[in-house]
Amino acid sequence: MKCCHLFKIEGQLPNLNDYINADRVMVRNAGHCFSKGNAFKQTAQKSVQKAIKRDLGDLVIKSPIKIKYCFFEPNKRRDKDNVAAFAMKVIQDALVKEGVIKNDGWKEIDSFECLFEVDKDNPRIEVELQELKE
Repeated sequence: MKCCHLFKIEGQLPNLNDYINADRVMVRNAGHCFSKGNAFKQTAQKSVQKAIKRDLGDLVIKSPIKIKYCFFEPNKRRDKDNVAAFAMKVIQDALVKEGVIKNDGWKEIDSFECLFEVDKDNPRIEVELQELKE
């Protein structure tokens, strides 16, 4: 392992069910029909981008990475797979958008793992990026 970088997202991101429900809502605008899903995802992604910028600055990683997600939920009400699925998509897209990684494909992301804890007073997501040797 080369190096590790950590950033933290305060609070919770929406889960996959929230996104699916938003994606089913259609809105008409200028004669076109759009789902609310994209706007929903973009809103979540922008909050993640702020956390990345705050904690990682202008970091650029060129080697493959392993991503370790630790989800601190306020309780056990949300299913782990629904919590992780949408969050991972949004977080990885935000890493690309901020220029931390070039893409979120097989060359850039070697693997990932998800851990889950309960912290009712401080829900958050801690994301660790581990640079791997090329």
